[in-house]
Amino acid sequence: MIKVDLITGFLGSGKTTFMKKYVQHLVNSGKNTGIIENDHGAVNVDLMLLQELFGPLCDMEMVTGGDGYETHIRRLKAKLIAFGMRRVDRVVIEPSGVFDVDEFFDVLYEEPLDRWYEVGNVIVVVDAKLEDDLSEQSDYLLASQLANAGRIILSRTQDATDKDIEHTVRHMNEVMEKFGCSRRFDKEIVTKPWDEFTDKDFEDIESCGYVLESHVKLPVSQENSFESLYFMNYHMSEAELREKSAAMMQDEACGNVFRIKGFMPVEDGWIEINATHREINIKPIEKGQEIVIVIGEDLVEERVREYFEAAGK
Repeated sequence: MIKVDLITGFLGSGKTTFMKKYVQHLVNSGKNTGIIENDHGAVNVDLMLLQELFGPLCDMEMVTGGDGYETHIRRLKAKLIAFGMRRVDRVVIEPSGVFDVDEFFDVLYEEPLDRWYEVGNVIVVVDAKLEDDLSEQSDYLLASQLANAGRIILSRTQDATDKDIEHTVRHMNEVMEKFGCSRRFDKEIVTKPWDEFTDKDFEDIESCGYVLESHVKLPVSQENSFESLYFMNYHMSEAELREKSAAMMQDEACGNVFRIKGFMPVEDGWIEINATHREINIKPIEKGQEIVIVIGEDLVEERVREYFEAAGK
């Protein structure tokens, strides 16, 4: 049976960065690994960030969203069937940060996938400085991810205080109680900075497994769903991009913007942006795609677009 690992976590938590490290460990161990990038929306930016992993022991497939639940599930099953035909040793799925983990289990229990695959690990990446004022829907998605976690990997612990980490753990336990889940967390949490991970640390994560726990279900409706807005072929300087991203996140007229990611060309190459309320990271990248994605709740496209139109194309 082929093991399937799920690496999930909320938007901007650092899933893609952790996945690069984890999959590199699998490849270094000689495992033929398949990656499925299962993003929210029609354009998958994170897939580009994983391209350096591609090689004889690592292949990647992309599943796009935005066309309805049934279409999305059909695409995910097709990618899993493709990797099953290639006889990979392991499949690692990184879904969108707006992903309900039950979808993962449901797909693997369907024919013919149940004859080829078994659940390996559910790994949840959580920002060590988790924001306290998450919406009801955000808290619910966090709870649905945490309920089945074999390991919870805290990101950016090198920048967090002990008090920050205590606060984050408390919030995680509070959402468990809020949505009727009996789990509480302690030993499942990894707080070690990722740059200090050893092979033994990754081996432990590779065998962490998962937990089957129930929790209260919330209906997902148009009124509480997440949205992605796509802006292509807009140009601005790094300083201007940083300034406008910060302004959008503070502008209530834009809706609740909580992540901005993508690429933009500049005079001497490309830059990548990955912005949350916690921090705005902009760095050079070898190659990109002229697209910036704004993700949030109740987004007002006309208002968000004003920030890009002011910069021009």
